[in-house]
Amino acid sequence: MTSDLKDKPPSRLQIWKLASRPHTLTASISPVLAGYALTLHYCLCLDGVRGGECQVDKTAIGWMAVQFAMFAGMIQIGTNLHNDYADFVKGADTDQRIGQARATQKGWLTPYETCRGCVICLTLAFFIGILCLIPSSESCYDINSTFWERHDPIMIFVVISSLFNAVAYTGGPFPLGYIHPSLGTISIGYSGLGDLFVFLYFGIVATMGVPYLYLTKVKCLDVIDAFYDHHGGDSTAIQLLQVQSLRQTFVPSIPIGFLATAIIVVNNLRDRHTDINAGKKTVAVRFGETFARAEYFFLVVFSYGFCFYLALLENEFLSLLPLLSIPMAMTQLKAVAFGGKDGQDLNDHVGGTAKVQMVYCILLSIGLILSRKSII
Repeated sequence: MTSDLKDKPPSRLQIWKLASRPHTLTASISPVLAGYALTLHYCLCLDGVRGGECQVDKTAIGWMAVQFAMFAGMIQIGTNLHNDYADFVKGADTDQRIGQARATQKGWLTPYETCRGCVICLTLAFFIGILCLIPSSESCYDINSTFWERHDPIMIFVVISSLFNAVAYTGGPFPLGYIHPSLGTISIGYSGLGDLFVFLYFGIVATMGVPYLYLTKVKCLDVIDAFYDHHGGDSTAIQLLQVQSLRQTFVPSIPIGFLATAIIVVNNLRDRHTDINAGKKTVAVRFGETFARAEYFFLVVFSYGFCFYLALLENEFLSLLPLLSIPMAMTQLKAVAFGGKDGQDLNDHVGGTAKVQMVYCILLSIGLILSRKSII
C-alpha cells in the first residue's frame, strides 16, 4: 500500500463523524435515561392511585426526556467540536498525538470549519433550551405572572452555563476571546477542573434534569419557594413530597457522575505527556500517573458501592442490578488501575469505560422502573 493511499482522507461524512465523536454521546444520553427511570420510580401519585398502581403522565415524562437528551447531545457534540479546534490551536493535538485521530489536527477540517460546526450545535442546543426547557407550563402561572414565574430561573442557569462550559472546557481565542480578551485564556480542561465539570454536568445535572422538569412543569413545583417555605415552617404536604422526591434523585446521580468522570480520567491519563508540552494541566498532569490510576479505581469501585447503599436505603434489591456489569468494569480496572497500560494501549479503555457507564445506567433504569413506587 502506497503512502499516498494510506494518507487519503476519509469522506466528508466520515470526517464530521470523527470530529463530532458520536460514540461519546453515551456519556450524556445514559444519565438522561436514568433520570427518566428515576422520575417513574419516585412518582408522586398526586392524581390518585388506581388498582394499586401509581398514576403518572408517562407521555409527558417521555417527551421531557427526549427534549433533555437532545439538549445534552447537542452540548456534547458542540463541546467535542470546540475541543477538536482548541486543542489543535493550543498545540495539544500534534503529529505526536497518541489518541484517536482529530479532524483539525489531521488537516481534514480547517479550524474555521470546526468552529462553525461547534456554533451550529450550540445554537441548536440554545433553541432547544429556550423553547423547551426554560419556559414553565402554561398551567403553572396566570396571565399576571412575572417573567420569573413564566421562565424557570434554575433551567436558565443550566442552559446558559452548559453553553458557556461547552466552550470554556477547552477554551481558546474563539469565541471567548472575541467577547473579551481575558476570556480567551479561560479553560476548564487546561486548568485541571475538567473532572469536576464532567461530574457535575454529565452526572448530577444530566441525571436530575428530567425529574426536575417533570416536577416543575407538570406538578408546578416552585423549587425555590418550596425550600424557602419548608425552612420557614409554612410548606404544604404536597410541596414537601415533591422536594423529597427531587432529593431522592440526587443520590443515584452520584455514581453516574463518578463513571462519567472515569471516562475523562482514562483520556487524560493517556494524553498526559502531550498535555504537559501544551501546558494542559489536567489532574493526571498535576498529580501524576499513580494518582490518576487511583482516582479511576475510586470512581469505578465507589459507583458499585452506591448500589448497596441504595438497596439498603430503600430495602429494594433491584437496585443491585447494575452489579451485573461488574465483569465489564473489572476488565477496565485491570487495564487502567492495575494493569499499567499506557499511551495508545489506553485508547480502547476510554470507550470501554463509556460502555460500562452505559450498561450501568441501563441496568439501574430497569431496576428503578421494575420497582417503581409511590412516596405518597
